[in-house]
Amino acid sequence: MAGAGRGCQKIRGSQIQDVLDTKHSILFDCDGVIWNGEKAVAGATEVVSLLKKQGKNVFFVTNNCTRPRDIYVQKFSRLGFTDVAQEEIFSSAYCSAVYLRDVAKVQGKVFVIGGHGVYKELREAGVPFVEGEADDPDMTIVNCPLDSDIKAVLVGYDDKLTFLKLAKACCYLQNPDCLFLATDPDPWHPLREGRVTPGSGSLTAALETATGRKATVIGKPSRFMFECIASQFGVDPAESLMVGDRLETDILFGVNCGMDTILTLTGVSTLGEAQAYKDDQAPEKKVYVPDYVVDTIADLLPVIEDDE
Repeated sequence: MAGAGRGCQKIRGSQIQDVLDTKHSILFDCDGVIWNGEKAVAGATEVVSLLKKQGKNVFFVTNNCTRPRDIYVQKFSRLGFTDVAQEEIFSSAYCSAVYLRDVAKVQGKVFVIGGHGVYKELREAGVPFVEGEADDPDMTIVNCPLDSDIKAVLVGYDDKLTFLKLAKACCYLQNPDCLFLATDPDPWHPLREGRVTPGSGSLTAALETATGRKATVIGKPSRFMFECIASQFGVDPAESLMVGDRLETDILFGVNCGMDTILTLTGVSTLGEAQAYKDDQAPEKKVYVPDYVVDTIADLLPVIEDDE
């Protein structure tokens, strides 16, 4: 049973082998797990390639909505991953488009706070949307035009965010029948030299405060991203493993979906933070505790090389 005895266990060697032997599908987060910026994590290309050669299903699940999937394929290739297909990549932008098309079946336009990654996935899914148009600098929410056909508001990462975009979204969300969706709940993202940038979650929080509504989250830790994979590939959560670097999204996603989880320490969360959740007496904190911990996904390499 996934999560049984979830204990933040540091594993190596034969312990990793025992875990992998029971799994047919491996889900990897990207940022902080597969790569950091424009540099692949050491050993990551070999791990992905060897897992595939062993017949494992390998998927990539990312809350980063800034790129469409075809651009992700280019990045994988640029960083030395030679056998990653677009169909194996499940981003929050792509899954948001699938949700709007196949689940919500929105009959009208979507107002988007976001960027190119979200726009392209919506366009390819055939979902009509309104881009964050360049408004007249003298225009305010008092005198700007509003589209009467907006049936959903989708919030993603937007480094061109303006107050007017937020104000328009607030107006659309006054209609209780207007859907309120967020690509992901990530509060911030690490940048170089210790800098950070606000994430989609912080933009969503501003709208939630202004409207008194809660957004439906599409990306991790929501189950919908896994449901997208399961519907297309028929994967079983009990035979799947989630590998991530962020306790509050990646690990919680795995727990929510009934998967075993591995925290890798090459990204955001630390072993100390995971241990603190484990030791916390509050039951609601236990959902952030990974089953297993590795220093890096390169720790899988000796095990899968031995199987070759």
